[in-house]
Amino acid sequence: MRERLIAALVGMTIAMIALYGIPRAYLLADLVDEQENRKIERSVELLAVVVTERTSSAAPITAEFLEPMLNKAETIEYRSADGTVVRAGDPTTDSDDIVQTRELPDGSTITLSRDGELIGQRISDALLPLILIGLGLIVLAVIVGFLLARRLARPFGELAQAADHLGEGRFEVDLPRYSIPEADAIGVALSRASAQLDELVQREREFAANASHQLRTPITALRLTLEDLTMWPETPPAVADELTANLGELDRLSTAITELLELSRGRRLGEAIDFDLGRLVADTAERWRDHAEERGHRLVHQAGGTFAAHAVPGPVSQILDVLIENACAYGTGTITVEVRDLEHYLSVTVADEGARSIGSEVFERGASAADSTGHGLGLTIASQLATSLGGHLSIAETATTTFLLLLPKR
Repeated sequence: MRERLIAALVGMTIAMIALYGIPRAYLLADLVDEQENRKIERSVELLAVVVTERTSSAAPITAEFLEPMLNKAETIEYRSADGTVVRAGDPTTDSDDIVQTRELPDGSTITLSRDGELIGQRISDALLPLILIGLGLIVLAVIVGFLLARRLARPFGELAQAADHLGEGRFEVDLPRYSIPEADAIGVALSRASAQLDELVQREREFAANASHQLRTPITALRLTLEDLTMWPETPPAVADELTANLGELDRLSTAITELLELSRGRRLGEAIDFDLGRLVADTAERWRDHAEERGHRLVHQAGGTFAAHAVPGPVSQILDVLIENACAYGTGTITVEVRDLEHYLSVTVADEGARSIGSEVFERGASAADSTGHGLGLTIASQLATSLGGHLSIAETATTTFLLLLPKR
C-alpha cells in the first residue's frame, strides 16, 4: 500500500509538471530565439550605419575595421558593389544560424550571422531553472509521498497485525482510534470481534472442563465397579477374565476423551514419537476382528513389515477405530486394512467392497451428520485429528469405498 501511494503521488506530480512544463519550455525557447533575432537585427542596423559612414568618407572596409564590432560566435561579411568580399570572424554553415543582411546606398551589402550552437546554449541556459524546479518538485513529491504514505499505511499495518493475532488465538487486541475513518471503522470491528471471540472461547473452555468432569466421573465409577466384580467370589472366573480385559477399553475411552477435549481446546495431543505404524495397525485390526465378524464382515490386515512413523499414537488409533467402525456399520463384504510407504508419507487404507457413494463432504461438520448413508460425526473428528497430526484423511478415487490416511514419516 505504501509503495502504491508513493507511486500515485509521484506519478501525479510528474504528470502535472509535464502538462505545465513542456508547453512552458516551448514558449521559453521561442522567446529566447525571438530575442536573439531582435539583437541581430539591431546589430546589423548599427553595422549598416557605421559602414555607410566609412564608405562615404572613401575609407576602405577591412577585416581589422569589422572585428572590433563582433560579438561572441558572430560573423560579419561585407560585399562591395564590385563583388569584393571582406569577412570578419569564423564563418559557419549551421542551418540554425541567425542571418541578417542589409543593402547599403552604394549597392554594397553587409551580413551579420550568429552561430546556432550559441542560440541553443542560451535556450538551454534559459530552460535549466525550469528543469531544476521540476526535479525539485519531484524530489519533494517523493518525500511528501513517503511521509504521507507512512502515515496512511501505519493504521492498516497495525490492523493487519491485530488480525494475525486473532488468527493465532490471541484475543487481547487493544487498538487506538485513528483519524482515518475507514481504518477507525475496521479497528472498532476488530475490537468488537476479538471481545466476542474471547467470550466464545472462554465459554467453550468452561464447557470442555465441565464435560471432562462429567464424563470422567462415571467412567471412573464404572471402572471401580468392574474391578470389584472381578474380585467377588461369586463372579465366575471366565466372567472375571472378560471384565479384566474390558478394563483396558475403559482406560482407552478415558484417554480418548482427554485427547478430544484437548483438541477442542486447540492444544496439542501430546508429543510426537517414533513408533511402528504397522504394529499399531495390526493391533487395532486384531481388536476389531471379532466385532467385524459379528456384523457379518471379514476383517483382513495386509501385513507389510515395519513402518517407522513420527506422530502421536493415541489419535492415530482413534482414527483407525472410526474408520473400521464406519466400515463395519455401513460397508459391505470384506474389510481390508493396509499400510504402505509413499516415500514422504505413510498411508493407511481402510476399504470395503461396497460401491463408493460418498465424497469429501462426509468430513464436513453437519454434512456428515445429515448424510443419507448414515455416516456420523466420527469422520469429521477423525479428519480433524489427522490434520492435527500433520497428516490428511481423504476418500480415495476408487470404485469401492476406500479411506486413505496419510501420516508423516520419521
